Amino acid sequence: EGTTTSVSFVFDVLFPYARTRLRSFLASHADEAAVREQMDAVAVTLGHALGDTEIATELERWIDEDRKATPLKALQGMIWEEGFNRGDFTGHVYPDAATCLQRWHADGLALYIYSSGSVQAQRQLFSHSDAGDLTPLFNGYFDTTTGPKREAASYRRIAAEIGLPAAQVLFLSDISEELDAARAAGMQTTRLVRDGRPAPDAAHPEVADFSQVAVT
Repeated sequence: EGTTTSVSFVFDVLFPYARTRLRSFLASHADEAAVREQMDAVAVTLGHALGDTEIATELERWIDEDRKATPLKALQGMIWEEGFNRGDFTGHVYPDAATCLQRWHADGLALYIYSSGSVQAQRQLFSHSDAGDLTPLFNGYFDTTTGPKREAASYRRIAAEIGLPAAQVLFLSDISEELDAARAAGMQTTRLVRDGRPAPDAAHPEVADFSQVAVT
């Protein structure tokens, strides 16, 4: 959100959708291995045993706090998948982002997504986007299983997995702390300023949309 996708879509559509359906989803799918794994991970994170109702309560608290916890993100992704498949919504992608991603892909650039949202959620959003299925454009996806987005080590891991020197990777984000971490890992950086005017003396190059991103 804030880079390829509007913040309002995530906070006003996706988050409330998952929160409203969280308890019923857990009750209906708790016996499925993938769901149970993430539910158990909540208890592991807290360091003590929890019943299913307590797990649901904790997850709701994490949603309200916008916690970047992997179990929460994984379960949100599963709930959103049901919503996308039912056609309850499509994934918002800024038109400039969709256009530039398509052009960069055609030019032979390798494109990756790194988000606090789970890989599953990323795939669902881009496969059901307003611009159609954009997943063929991407070479890979990264989420919090790689590490926190504000730690340089996470970006070093990404560069290693991509198989390129960090200096050959351009990281785009609207969050300064994420850009700081990517730059500390040796990556090039550009900040998206969707709401407001770019500041010429900012710590990172700033652009208003993807069409202004300098790709060399």
